[in-house]
Amino acid sequence: MRSPAALARAEWGPLWSTVRRGLVDRKWRAAPMTLGAVCLTALFQYVQNQSWGYRFVQGIGSVRAEDPLWLSLLRTPLSLFVPALDLPVWGALAQILLVFGIAEICLDRWVTLAIGYVATLVGTLYARLAIALGPDGPLGLPASDARIVDNGPSAAVVGLAIYVCWRYRARCTAVVVVALMVIEAAVKPNLAGKEHLAAISAVALVVVARWALGAVRHQGAVRHRGAERSGSGVPPIRS
Repeated sequence: MRSPAALARAEWGPLWSTVRRGLVDRKWRAAPMTLGAVCLTALFQYVQNQSWGYRFVQGIGSVRAEDPLWLSLLRTPLSLFVPALDLPVWGALAQILLVFGIAEICLDRWVTLAIGYVATLVGTLYARLAIALGPDGPLGLPASDARIVDNGPSAAVVGLAIYVCWRYRARCTAVVVVALMVIEAAVKPNLAGKEHLAAISAVALVVVARWALGAVRHQGAVRHRGAERSGSGVPPIRS
């Protein structure tokens, strides 16, 4: 039976090595997008708590299911950085710094933004579907939730955590994150909890699509090498 240290190295060793190497080699330049996201979130938090700034932040970055779809789509990119008013802002800042930072170092800033945006967008679209289904079904939500502001950066954080765990084979960590989100949605079946599950589902589909694409490319490469070895351009005949 392996020791806890050996289990931790197997689970997080490759991820830790990549993050450590990036921070040692480039220091703060390893995650400039993350630092910008933290500063932008802190700025939005300050502005929306001012009497003169609340409507401005709501107008550019707050998404509700009752809003027209085109307006929600315009606001969704900035909604990643608008923290919830009823939660402590330090939690949102810590989530962005940790998860966005790890993702930016391990993946790429554009991949990080793309996965975060997809997770948030799917959560936003799911809210509309769930309200249309109504509160009677397991996937539905009451009509009153249409007036609730979407959950800010948390859906992106959950989606990125799952994707990074998949890329670096931290399977147990991914299972724990999913289990926590399921428990959250079961104990408190509100809009935020169900949007987190929608974000996880979206990232799972991205993972499956990338795996399938990789399998197809690998199969093509194997066939190409076999054709080259045959010398005729045709795969060798097997008896």
